[in-house]
Amino acid sequence: MGKPTGFLEYGRVDATNRPIRDRIEDFEEFHALQATEVLTEQAARCMDCGVSFCHAGLSVDGLSIGCPLSNLIPEINDLVYRGLYETAYERLRKTHPFPEFTGRICPALCEGSCTLGEHELPVTIKDIEHFLDKHATAAGNLVPRIPTVRTGYKVAVIGSGPAGLACAEHLNQLGETVTVFERADRPGGLLTYGIPNMKLDKGIVARRVDIMQKEGVRFELGAEVGVDVPLASLLSEYDALVLCGGATQARMLAVPGGDLVGVAPAVTYLTNATRRLIDEGFEGEEHLSAEGKDVFIIGGGDTGNDCVATAIRQGARSVTQFEITPKPVETRAADNPWPLWPRVFKTDYGQYEAIEVFGHDPREFETSVAEVVGDEQGRVKAVRAMRYKNFRPVEGTDETRPAGLVLIAMGFLGPERTLIDALQLACDARGNVKTAPGHYATSLPSVFSAGDMRRGQSLVVWALMEGRQAAEECHGFLNKPS
Repeated sequence: MGKPTGFLEYGRVDATNRPIRDRIEDFEEFHALQATEVLTEQAARCMDCGVSFCHAGLSVDGLSIGCPLSNLIPEINDLVYRGLYETAYERLRKTHPFPEFTGRICPALCEGSCTLGEHELPVTIKDIEHFLDKHATAAGNLVPRIPTVRTGYKVAVIGSGPAGLACAEHLNQLGETVTVFERADRPGGLLTYGIPNMKLDKGIVARRVDIMQKEGVRFELGAEVGVDVPLASLLSEYDALVLCGGATQARMLAVPGGDLVGVAPAVTYLTNATRRLIDEGFEGEEHLSAEGKDVFIIGGGDTGNDCVATAIRQGARSVTQFEITPKPVETRAADNPWPLWPRVFKTDYGQYEAIEVFGHDPREFETSVAEVVGDEQGRVKAVRAMRYKNFRPVEGTDETRPAGLVLIAMGFLGPERTLIDALQLACDARGNVKTAPGHYATSLPSVFSAGDMRRGQSLVVWALMEGRQAAEECHGFLNKPS
């Protein structure tokens, strides 16, 4: 490394984001960048650790070890320390299709497996990645990379979420002619409609799509395969299909009153909020606005946190987030050693905002909704909350609280069945498209699958990895020697 003693000389310095009282007044990105000289020092903290786990890209018992994309993190940090920012960005792009996304929204699996993080605070890898994207943008280096060779094969990618975009981008660079079919009115999948604008500005997604179009990728929008687009025509027109439709079957709240007006899946709510922001004249459904309401969010993950932040910006009267599991421990447990991803208590941006606005953490652990109570018009007016122990209700702990909006952020059950049934694809026990371990070919020749549709609900960075690997396998299939 450029400075072998850097980790001894410099402590971790995180970026200071926009002040909470300012940022909750709009939906602009809250991320901030450190000064270049600070980033240089932060890169110098990367140790000459010999065996680096930050880019291992492994999964053990469902927990990640390092970056799934296997980014060359020690090399990148060394280049940043030396001030070779353009070279560092090019090194990052060797393994990473879209640093502009993960530099903003990734939970930084790499940092969870940083060697320095075993005893000290880990290197600010995510902030460095964000910096490299910003620097490349300012330097004019985010330009189309036009493929120089075309194989003559045509591939249809179904779905334009992170897996679909990564797959299409890589297939195109490998020489295939790629068309992406997306049923929504904009490409991006959850990057566009599942992640709020203050976390990932939609202009960033549109910019990447524009680059891909200039590189030769074609996008068909409002085109749901099997509904708007006949599946038979795709199978005859294209040499291969890659299914990247995600895991979009939301887990619903199976309690009395769960179907009342004002009870909605979190992604439906977030989509509505984003469309209000970016679609001129779009008013959406009144019952999906948090303005002036007591909001209850069922689920404590990233999506639940995004709902907290969105509800605050919409002017919610109060925000409460229920999590049926116990509060996580403050430090690693014995069965969660480094370099596994640390399962410890964390407070995210939306929760910090709630603490600032309402004076307390919105989360209540080992608590959930036992019933949603409606008024005469069939709208939510209250919830009956109850304490839980080992996922079982504790009798006598129920409490009725006023409510105007209940959002379900309990995860997803798996992919929708339309395409799976039409193609008669084999599925695993969880209903995901089945492939051989470590591979992406489905039970139907010339059809591949990647991302949440194949692996189940997961992170954007895993979807990007799977999209790229599926592209490699599809390319190999099409171009194998006869």
